Amino acid sequence: MQKLESLDRIMADNPNMAVVWLHGLGANGHDFQNVPEHLNLPEGLRAHFCFPHAATQKVTINQGFAMPAWYDIYDLSMDAKEDEAGIEAGMQAIEALIADKFPLLPRERILLAGFSQGGALALHTMLYSEHQYAGVIALSTYLPLRKRLQSPPKPDLSQQHIFLGHGDLDDVLAPRVGEMVRTELTDLGAHVEWHRYPIAHSLCTQELDDIRAWILKRLAT
Repeated sequence: MQKLESLDRIMADNPNMAVVWLHGLGANGHDFQNVPEHLNLPEGLRAHFCFPHAATQKVTINQGFAMPAWYDIYDLSMDAKEDEAGIEAGMQAIEALIADKFPLLPRERILLAGFSQGGALALHTMLYSEHQYAGVIALSTYLPLRKRLQSPPKPDLSQQHIFLGHGDLDDVLAPRVGEMVRTELTDLGAHVEWHRYPIAHSLCTQELDDIRAWILKRLAT
């Protein structure tokens, strides 16, 4: 297993919570390095923000050229074959990073977050990890390996809290993809907070404001 490098923003001494934020395909951890300032969490939430960098690998939809990616993507259609081994390896790498970075911080004080492909991996980790995380922030994303959820035993998500945000103008992952994620996770019992924004495949200030409010509900001490 390849050890992931990361950009870390430690906002206060002796952190009592963490946010592990996964970037999208072709990007890196620096993409969201200014998120902590936008969220401006109160003093009671001493946050450690961790922005891992995906390894560079060949990506099929990028004509086979190498780029930062959590796993390979063969096609963007809903019924396309998926890189199951790569998704599982990505999950293992993220959990190894968390175990290394936060050996003393309970998983119940760690939020998983991600945009696009990073959001998909965050959701997958939440679904199949043996640990119970504080919640997931999944933005402009989809649910990988959906067919697994169509066969028993289905995961019980009654203790899971998830923030989903999606752009109405998203031409990479249509809004209906986000709505499908909301429906599938809600049907499994998850507490889903769903937001749509007048944006494309991106992040906006209102979305960050809503994320801040959601984090305060989840983790405020």
